[in-house]
Amino acid sequence: MGVSLKCQYGLRALFELAKSWGGELRRIPEIAEEQAIPERFLENILNHLRQGGFVESRRGKGGGFMLAKAPSTVSIADIVSHIDGNIYAIDCEGALPVHKCRLKGDCVFLPVWREARAALQAVYSGKTLQDLLDADENRVRDDFCI
Repeated sequence: MGVSLKCQYGLRALFELAKSWGGELRRIPEIAEEQAIPERFLENILNHLRQGGFVESRRGKGGGFMLAKAPSTVSIADIVSHIDGNIYAIDCEGALPVHKCRLKGDCVFLPVWREARAALQAVYSGKTLQDLLDADENRVRDDFCI
């Protein structure tokens, strides 16, 4: 139920684009620098996010990337699911389990995995890019109040 490094980079890239929502296009080197993402990965990640409808891009001089939707409408769950697929899956259950367990769902741990899945899904579904922008704004404001 972890989040891949590719997904972490995608989340950070979208966060950076959300910071300039409604403003100028952002170029790959700028996003990479601000969010500590290797440029060689970022272009592929942004193209994948473009295919998912999260970003728009323009080529040529003055081109770059921008968030395709308002930050308040993009949940972390949407992004994670698009990049990593079904992160809520439990390897031993479902119609096509990743591995066949000889306990066949009669396992003392299965309720724990289901509870963890539900908690993770609730957190990811309950947070949007706007929530992260707001948290970042509060964090920055708190740093100045010290």
